[in-house]
Amino acid sequence: MRNRAVAQDPMALRHPQMTRFFAAVMARQMAASFRAVRLARPGLSDLPQDRPLVVYSNHPSWWDPAFFMVLHPRLFPDREGYGPMEAAMLDRYRFFRRIGIFGVDAGSRSGAARFLATSQAILADPRRMIWITAQGRFADPRQRPLDIRSGVAHLLARMPQAVAVPLALEYPFWSEKRPEALAAFGAPLDGAADAAAWAPRLERALTETSDRLATLAMARDPSAFVNLLPGRAGVGGVYEAWQRLRSMARGERHVPDHMAEGG
Repeated sequence: MRNRAVAQDPMALRHPQMTRFFAAVMARQMAASFRAVRLARPGLSDLPQDRPLVVYSNHPSWWDPAFFMVLHPRLFPDREGYGPMEAAMLDRYRFFRRIGIFGVDAGSRSGAARFLATSQAILADPRRMIWITAQGRFADPRQRPLDIRSGVAHLLARMPQAVAVPLALEYPFWSEKRPEALAAFGAPLDGAADAAAWAPRLERALTETSDRLATLAMARDPSAFVNLLPGRAGVGGVYEAWQRLRSMARGERHVPDHMAEGG
């Protein structure tokens, strides 16, 4: 029984070195796949160091968990990070248990209860945090309402010491071959009495944060963001090679971007 309990305990399974390694792998993949990974200014609000965190986001893309892993070491280097994953998928990719991922079965009462119990055990330590795609399914970032699942509200109602942090994500194309990876944090939330009070606050805060990010994404102004991770510029291939040769012939420096960077 004890061995089985340890096998289901994400705190016991999480391996710091493997977590750092996998975060570096995800950073390289995002750098290769996006023009840049950007965080909307002014960035992250001041957060209490003596309380656990729940970062909850929309879910526009397969890239969202990778984005979490890029953000975590840059913004929360002193915290242990964890996150839920569909149990059937985690059974296929057991390695994820070594980087703080735990299984959930959202389609059953027992699965919901296990999610709450595991999350409460994680958040019992104020140095820990959980990252959650709160919609629980892929959805367009401009879809309204967001329809956040109730699990986050029930968790926060059971953990009054925890602070909720809304996070909006988008992956729009601007002026380059590769898209942008954009993130924006909203103001932290706490103090609601129960799940019924938490649910509308969580929905409203994430909607406001997502609307703000949508406005910035449509404006296409890099100076509105901090560039967390430079990606790959230019179109590549024969066309870019020709541009480079033309710049050399003119004695000019080749600039692959179509848009001037700011910040």
